[in-house]
Amino acid sequence: MARPKSEWPVKVLALIQGGNPSAAIAQIKVAPSVADVARLQTLLAKLPPTPALAQLAKVVEEERALLAAPRLHRSP
Repeated sequence: MARPKSEWPVKVLALIQGGNPSAAIAQIKVAPSVADVARLQTLLAKLPPTPALAQLAKVVEEERALLAAPRLHRSP
């Protein structure tokens, strides 16, 4: 049985479209997985370009790189 896709990217997109980029950035920093960040990135690419959206796209790319990178420490 396939796992349903997370609703997280759609909810963060709603924050962005609602005009609350600071809340969206806070959510992006605690993203559940790389796949969710990638889905958000594809949703952002469909929006018309604005300076605020360019900043958000940069934050999303940085967080995607951080989540995809190997961890430098071991869990206890």
